[in-house]
Amino acid sequence: MTTTSPPEMSSSALAMLSMMQYGDSQFPSGSFAFSNGLETLFNDNKIKGPKQIYDLIAVQLKGRWNSLDRVALCHVYRQAENLDAINAIDNEVEALTLSAGLRSGSKRNGAALLGIHARLGTTMSMEYRQRVMEKKAPGHIPVVQGLVFHHCGLTELQAQIASAHGLCNDMLGACMRLGKLGHIHAQLIRQKLSSVIATLLEQPVSDEQLMHSYVPLTEIAAMRHEISDQRLFAN
Repeated sequence: MTTTSPPEMSSSALAMLSMMQYGDSQFPSGSFAFSNGLETLFNDNKIKGPKQIYDLIAVQLKGRWNSLDRVALCHVYRQAENLDAINAIDNEVEALTLSAGLRSGSKRNGAALLGIHARLGTTMSMEYRQRVMEKKAPGHIPVVQGLVFHHCGLTELQAQIASAHGLCNDMLGACMRLGKLGHIHAQLIRQKLSSVIATLLEQPVSDEQLMHSYVPLTEIAAMRHEISDQRLFAN
């Protein structure tokens, strides 16, 4: 006797598997080259241990990801067939990202992710990549995530989870490559950050919600990193 899963179960499982694939740190998104200001903060002894690393990433989630990146991702996700609307959101992210290093990092990450999805054949990725290559759109990472995650079949919630998880992994990975954190402490921090992400996701993003961010510590650190002589990371 053979059994088959209902179509909705197969679809849900496929979306979950896609979320795991695109949220995996091994997915070639290019984010390993960026520390989001962490390198400068470590060099200046502004953060020293696991507790301060956790606090910094939690602030980044609340002060930047939740109020700017997440909003951009959701708005793009809902407009995923309208490249002009996506372009306008992208331009707004560009204007709201004050540090040149963070702007460059976000666009380089976005370009890498968009390039991979264009090669994978993800719907609309080639068309938007053409805009980015022609300098008609900046191609910031949350904008690209909203576009490709939609067309990969992730739900809007799954797209947000993958984005938040990616940010945490990128920052924890930078800490480990700088020799400031071991694997066990990194996993303990990541475990605690899940409750921060879950709490943020309880409040939905509205269509009218404006983007904003306030993370002065990391923004100033990223600006200072641009003129630093000691640089392992690009920001």
